[in-house]
Amino acid sequence: MADTQDVVELILQDHRHMEDLFRLMRSVEADRAAALREFADLLIAHALAEESEVYPALKRYKNIDDEEVEHGEHEHDEGNKALLDLLEVEEVGSEEWDSKLEELVEAVTHHADEEERTILNGARENVAMERREELGAAFREERERQLKAGCGSIDNVRSIVNS
Repeated sequence: MADTQDVVELILQDHRHMEDLFRLMRSVEADRAAALREFADLLIAHALAEESEVYPALKRYKNIDDEEVEHGEHEHDEGNKALLDLLEVEEVGSEEWDSKLEELVEAVTHHADEEERTILNGARENVAMERREELGAAFREERERQLKAGCGSIDNVRSIVNS
């Protein structure tokens, strides 16, 4: 992937990486538990960075719908809950695990698709590249900070969901 600072491209790269991890979590040949750990870290870091660095800035643009941004935050909550439900399943690959995985895939895929069509297209059309790069640097920094802190641990996900 190209090294970019554009916040739109960084978010899209994360979305594609999440899709790759979903494929691994569905594959009986893959280390599904490792894919879930990586996914949990990425999902939580991505959402926290969007909510702290990107969404508040985008709300200031008149052609980006505040309701879409708030809806995105609500969908993060749904994704976090679905992630926690999967993390709490004891046996990787069990029927319950597969079922909770599909609920997670549905929640995250729905959010990513909606976010790409509304918020990110709005940002691409209405936010100057220089500003998108500033937001990208802030997004990347916060995401890395969260990843280093182990943000996808079950205890942290549980505290986010229950807050």
